[in-house]
Amino acid sequence: MEFVRLVLIFLHLLGMAMLVGMILLQLKTAKDGPLNKGWLHGVLLQLVTGVALVGIAYPLGKDVDNIKIGVKLLVLIAIGAVVAANLSKQKIATWLVPTLAALTVLNVGVAVFWR
Repeated sequence: MEFVRLVLIFLHLLGMAMLVGMILLQLKTAKDGPLNKGWLHGVLLQLVTGVALVGIAYPLGKDVDNIKIGVKLLVLIAIGAVVAANLSKQKIATWLVPTLAALTVLNVGVAVFWR
């Protein structure tokens, strides 16, 4: 069961890395391009693995801070909602990339600094 937890952590970190990578990619193409679909894949990977990590924590006897997980989930839902609302647009608004970047950094900050 511990191996499954480690695989889920690995995939969760890859989802986070995908979101950070999307920030860098979108900064290069944001002025004249649409929103990259990788945002949605990163959000879904984070969501699925995060829920699985919380679900597997209880049988393993790990402590779970439900408020922290709830805040992270709300931020991730906000990222997903902004991405879903703007995915079909041919040209994105100038505020979109900084907003997505701020929400992504906020989610990483909550994960690292909230104890």
